[in-house]
Amino acid sequence: MNDFIDMMEQTPKLNSKKCKLFSTLLQYFLQYSIYVVGIITWLIYDYFIGIATFLLSFIIVGIIRSKITNSAIPIKQREHRYTDKEIAEWFIAKEIC
Repeated sequence: MNDFIDMMEQTPKLNSKKCKLFSTLLQYFLQYSIYVVGIITWLIYDYFIGIATFLLSFIIVGIIRSKITNSAIPIKQREHRYTDKEIAEWFIAKEIC
């Protein structure tokens, strides 16, 4: 019986300050950009347009998050739930650094 359990890759560790900065910026973009866009739109226009923009940006950032996840995280590990920090670290480590 050759039953092997596939080992999961650990979230990559970023060594350089440039990579850590990019990862932090991407993490903050994924976490907070929907709120910033919604509040700015609300302040400039109206709260109805702000709410609509908030919902639209929620959908757009969700699509961006899923594209980043599918491009950076290995196929066997995609069914696990990752935080925005881990998604950003995977993407920066695989694509940029």
